[in-house]
Amino acid sequence: MRVGHGALSRKQRGSQNRKEAVVKVARAHARVADTRRDWQHKLSTRIIRDNQAVYVEDLCVTGLGRTRLAKSVHDAGWASFIAMLEYKAARYGRMFAKVDRFAPTSQTCSACGRIDGPKPLSVRSWACPCGAAHDRDVNAAINVLAAGRAESLNACGAQVRPARVLAPRREAGIRPDAACSTRSVEGFPVL
Repeated sequence: MRVGHGALSRKQRGSQNRKEAVVKVARAHARVADTRRDWQHKLSTRIIRDNQAVYVEDLCVTGLGRTRLAKSVHDAGWASFIAMLEYKAARYGRMFAKVDRFAPTSQTCSACGRIDGPKPLSVRSWACPCGAAHDRDVNAAINVLAAGRAESLNACGAQVRPARVLAPRREAGIRPDAACSTRSVEGFPVL
């Protein structure tokens, strides 16, 4: 027998049946969270291994959570997925960058650069006066790629920022004996 939130709310507080229902609901939530996390790990690893550079749009997840898409946005776990992409890119030596959330990626024509203005989400495709026809998501992806490359390359195409290098194992983390050190932060002995 499966117990959901409705069945849990009908149990009398303090009863043994309620305690058992709480455990069942907690297990169900844990199973969903584990499944989501597993999917995010597998997808982020595949994306990072298959690409030399990954650029994402820095979306306001909190703001999207206030729209009618709230359940879909929160179910996807966007913020944790981006964090996984970021640390895995550093681990594998890949380029990772976030494009500004205020960049008009879905409003800008990827062919001519003309900003056509805001459109409701129901508009999935549009045509630019230059003659280019755009799918909203594909056009935004092209613009995110162009914006990401523009932030990380100079005029000659070389990297502006040096590539990330992993810290040697002995430097990463906190030393176990750091808490009982007799030196202060400046390096002078503490009396």
